[in-house]
Amino acid sequence: MGNVMNKLSSVSQSVRGRKRKREDENTDESGDGSDLLDKSLQTPKRKKLVSTAKYIYQALFKEERNSDVTVHALGKQWHLHKVYLSQSPYFASMFNGSWREADEDYVHIEIIDPKITVVSLYSVFGSLYMDEVVLDPKEIVSTLATATLFQLDSLIDRCAEVMVETTNAETAVLYYEAACEYGVKMVKQSTFGWLLVNLLSFYHRAPKWLRLISFELMEQLVSSADLYVVQTEFTVYTLLRYWMALKLFPNESPSDGVEHPKERYFSERTSTVPFLSTPEGVPYERVFRALRLQNLLNHHVDIRVLRQDNIIPEEWLHKPLVQQWNSVLTIDQSLDKVIECDDRVFLASCIRCGRILNENVLHKWRWTGFHFGLDLLLSSDTRSLRIRRHHRTEHERLLSLRVTRQFLVRVSLASLNELRQIKHQQTSPILSISLEKNEETQLVVFDRELSFPLLVSVNMMLVAPPEEVLAARKNVTVAKEQDDPASNAPDNARSPHPALHASNSTGTVESLDGGSSSSNRMLANES
Repeated sequence: MGNVMNKLSSVSQSVRGRKRKREDENTDESGDGSDLLDKSLQTPKRKKLVSTAKYIYQALFKEERNSDVTVHALGKQWHLHKVYLSQSPYFASMFNGSWREADEDYVHIEIIDPKITVVSLYSVFGSLYMDEVVLDPKEIVSTLATATLFQLDSLIDRCAEVMVETTNAETAVLYYEAACEYGVKMVKQSTFGWLLVNLLSFYHRAPKWLRLISFELMEQLVSSADLYVVQTEFTVYTLLRYWMALKLFPNESPSDGVEHPKERYFSERTSTVPFLSTPEGVPYERVFRALRLQNLLNHHVDIRVLRQDNIIPEEWLHKPLVQQWNSVLTIDQSLDKVIECDDRVFLASCIRCGRILNENVLHKWRWTGFHFGLDLLLSSDTRSLRIRRHHRTEHERLLSLRVTRQFLVRVSLASLNELRQIKHQQTSPILSISLEKNEETQLVVFDRELSFPLLVSVNMMLVAPPEEVLAARKNVTVAKEQDDPASNAPDNARSPHPALHASNSTGTVESLDGGSSSSNRMLANES
């Protein structure tokens, strides 16, 4: 009986509950819903009238309705509107000043810049009628030139963004030259940085792009301490020899990765006059002086190649050789000083060498050649780079017997995307390292953002720079000391004179992880 009463009670509650629920629903339906309605009506709704900008562009620019000025340029006429053209300071001063065009409805523009085209004029004029612009990377330099003419800073910035995003092997030099011509600092820095990383790791045997590099740009690249040198300084010399052959014999271009048919021209010359001392070679002198000559003199094979090529006058090498020998004698008598110098002297005088690590595995290598009694062994595991002072008893007569040897080193690492742009870069500070025999220390722990293939660039100073280098740097003006390093990277990295470089040396790469390399062969195929 109790169960029956409980069931009846629950049914009754259920019915009452449904009734109340129905009553509540009926109340909402029968009421005016004032709360929700008021909230809905009092909340502004933002909607973009997409058709407005399109209508203006279509009616006023493309259909040229109600035009009050005709602009004539490059043989074409545009029927435009002063109120829109006045967004450009170029036209604003023309229409609002004392110029005769202020009261006329016809403007003739004399275009002298060959980079400005009818297509770029159409694009730039059209951008004044729209709130957005479509920029074609193939026409971006012409658009930049046109935007610069009309002083459209916002459009220049958008062009710069597109150029940075599309910098690659084909566009790097073109964009750099355009950035210099039109004063676009962001693009200049970006493309110069791209070339520093790729000149030796990618451009070394890419004739169609390498030949585009101007004398001035090549000098700045070779001078920079931030140049990613693959192998050693001697590789920079072989690149310059190849680049010079491309310039001298433009009609005899090799395929990518192949020796230039005229690259042996220099060693096969019958004249005993060094090529850079001939009228034909004088234009290249400044570029070759940017080489750190002391780093070309540490291996007998490299010296033999230099003499066979007969490109560099031997008198250029006399002072570096004397400095090298003086450093050897000083170290042999244990009279060498602790290496202390500011960043500028280090960057202008250091050894530059590097390697491409293709896989995330253990790598071991050394840059062979004479290193003032130091056998430095580098090793890279999955997440760090280490350096060891390797002291082998069988070669002890060639190695420094000092218990502790000190040197300076800086490491730069870079991972690239499919356009060979830097997607992550890591640079250590300049480290002062002191190692005993067979002692090892860690140089850098890799950032997690780095990925393989990985470019490794190492700058080292193994002996103190000559006194004249230190004296020359002291005479640098205070104004130059305060310059922004980022905006003057080529200048800051440049030594006052190639003969004043520190007495350092480097050599070919000896791979200890199963590979090997020669100073005359690039590792570009490993990239």
